[in-house]
Amino acid sequence: MSQPAILVTGANGQVGQELRVLSASYPTFDFIFTSRENMPIDDEAAVQQFFSTHRPAYCINCAAYTAVDKAESDQDTAYRINAEGTRILAAACKTFNTRFIHISTDYVFNGQSPVPYKEEATTEPVNMYGATKLKGEELCREYNPGAIIIRTAWVYSSFGKNFVKTMMKLMQDRPAINVVNDQIGSPTYAADLAQCMLQYIANCQLQTTAWHPGIYHYSNHGRISWYDFAVAIKELTGSTCAVNPIPSEQFPTPAKRPSFSLLDTNKIQNVFHCTIPFWKESLQQCITLLMNRES
Repeated sequence: MSQPAILVTGANGQVGQELRVLSASYPTFDFIFTSRENMPIDDEAAVQQFFSTHRPAYCINCAAYTAVDKAESDQDTAYRINAEGTRILAAACKTFNTRFIHISTDYVFNGQSPVPYKEEATTEPVNMYGATKLKGEELCREYNPGAIIIRTAWVYSSFGKNFVKTMMKLMQDRPAINVVNDQIGSPTYAADLAQCMLQYIANCQLQTTAWHPGIYHYSNHGRISWYDFAVAIKELTGSTCAVNPIPSEQFPTPAKRPSFSLLDTNKIQNVFHCTIPFWKESLQQCITLLMNRES
């Protein structure tokens, strides 16, 4: 009897690579990691063929078009991957009886909430990336009502391009940097999210918990601005670079950003039985990894 397989799409992204690291800790599963090169999620025939061959028990969709600013001008590609690709995967999972976890984003909201966003809060994206991700959520639920959608925010990792690695580089190269202080949220260490998902899948496989379809929110605990995040990176790396707070209007970008991205994570903690670390603890772990890699 072969072991149940977990298919991870978008395996070269931040969450995908963290899942790859953690996969060694879950020897009762076979893992299949795919990228755009060997299974483009927006190619329906390729996806159907892949599922027919491998028949995964679970699929975690980490594949996405995440270039937020570029999505404003490259709308067709963003839509094809974030919306159509999600629909194709969701439908394939339903056809082949594969349990589906799809990763979405805080950018489905307008950023005007006075309190952390609950899962049922009204969605209203303020940029094209958010709009295509919201359409992906809607198609996922339409084509696969048994799916789990996890919205996350401010993702970083020791892999890939992200705010933490960018700040560390800038702080090495420059005497001072400016960082916006009027966008509020909480970062997500991709390794924490990956662990939460794999532990839940393992518990479902053991039948110690049930599979609960629906939308969930996940980010690390705490409430900070990007400026606060940068100051913490400075402290934890021992940098002497000056970090100056600036308002968003002094840092214009092609895509508008939500000014408030804090997610209410009570539901995922209760249903997945996962413990979510405080943001600074996780940041310390990631920076330690990065600094050890450099030394």
